[in-house]
Amino acid sequence: MHSETDHTPAPLERQAQWLQAYRPGLRVHEQGRVVSVGDGVAWISGLPAAAMDEILTLGDGSQAMVCDLTEERIGAVILRDGQGITAGAAVQRSGRFMSLPVSDALLGRVIDPLGAPLDGGAEPARTRWQPLEAGSPPIMARDFVHRPLYTGIKIIDTMIPIGKGQRQLIVGDEGLGRSSLALDAVINQRGRDVYCIYVMIGQKRSTVVNTIATLREFDALQYTTLVVAEASSLPGLQHLAPFAGCALGEFWMRQGRDVLVVYDDLSTHAKTYRELSLLLRRPPGREAYPGDIFSVHARLLERATCLNAAHGGGTMTALPIVETQLGEIAAYIPTNLISITDGQIYLDQELFAGGFRPAIDIGRSVSRIGGQAQHPRIKEEAGHMKLDYLQFQELEVFTRFGARLEASMEALINRGRILRELLKQDRLAPLPPAFQLGWLVAFNEGLVNSAEPGAVAAFLAALQALLEHSALSLDSPRADWVAALRELLENASEAAPPP
Repeated sequence: MHSETDHTPAPLERQAQWLQAYRPGLRVHEQGRVVSVGDGVAWISGLPAAAMDEILTLGDGSQAMVCDLTEERIGAVILRDGQGITAGAAVQRSGRFMSLPVSDALLGRVIDPLGAPLDGGAEPARTRWQPLEAGSPPIMARDFVHRPLYTGIKIIDTMIPIGKGQRQLIVGDEGLGRSSLALDAVINQRGRDVYCIYVMIGQKRSTVVNTIATLREFDALQYTTLVVAEASSLPGLQHLAPFAGCALGEFWMRQGRDVLVVYDDLSTHAKTYRELSLLLRRPPGREAYPGDIFSVHARLLERATCLNAAHGGGTMTALPIVETQLGEIAAYIPTNLISITDGQIYLDQELFAGGFRPAIDIGRSVSRIGGQAQHPRIKEEAGHMKLDYLQFQELEVFTRFGARLEASMEALINRGRILRELLKQDRLAPLPPAFQLGWLVAFNEGLVNSAEPGAVAAFLAALQALLEHSALSLDSPRADWVAALRELLENASEAAPPP
């Protein structure tokens, strides 16, 4: 018996529907066999019509993706349940290509690159299937990067600005805070109507758990999706992880939304792709990487862009992360990614050891198009600050030799030291855009020139408290900012205890 609310067709009804839709015709069925399997790669014979990136179904229910075609055999990367596959197992074509079930229900979820939940929750509802491999938007569909993406980090938002639709590389040695910068950027999108996707490639489970806990602590998980391929997962899943995150971001971008995608990190992804390529017996190139490693990352990152109004006006900003060894920025994979992206944020070991956090090397960091999207007030105040700071660093070298300096030079060095203290910032403490304008105005007006370096932190804390109870904004007249900052410093000096 079927209830009134049960819309499932009865068996007879299903048979009638099948018979009505049936059309006689020639049907060709191919069935292959597994020749050998190991290390996440299966070699298959007997499927002459198989295509690249097609999904194959194996006899035990496992899935594999075609990655190599030869005259006699097919090389396939195993994606699901690779433990029960043995030589001689039957293999069938599916006629489908890699795609990800996407919908708004993925917000706040942790999924693998195939869309399966990893957080113990129910299977997320799907709106459509988004292909993992897709061409980047054509030139006619793109617009200039013209809106800022605020990371909440003082150095970045003022001197190395990022625009929505930009690809900004984060590069540096392990342990210097690359992931912390990306997490700050994600946390700072709370209340800014930006959907975030954090892709974790080959990370330890403890790192994944800590990232989820951090996002949940700062209420950032509600607008963030994590695509996770752990270090213990199959190499095929680790290879597909960034493409899955990109496909989800494209789904939202096509709907006219702003999306931020973090790839953590593409060094591990490159090593995984090298491993798969060597197992597939492709000829190795420089550092044993395959010749198409540049193409793999280029077709991934080129999909991040800013669409024009005729195509919805959505944006997808990419923050790829890459690891260097002993600060060697000229290594193969970092130079590849630098040439693909629109700028890089370089973290330096010496700055980190010297207590300058975040340890961003302003001289080696650049944003090629972010200045076009920077707010005009912040852009005006920042002005030549990057150049002035680099000149201060050169002048400071002479003080180490005990050389006597002119009064003007001494003033410049003191001003540079104050700027260095102003640029320091704790991790997981993003700051609003109005705060960036406030400290820039205070510095340019010389209001903190007489402050001791140790008193700068107190000034920044007072400025943050002022903005919480003030109507000052990026559009407020500069005179109002100056008056409020003078009053703030006067009150601070009166409240300070006598020496």
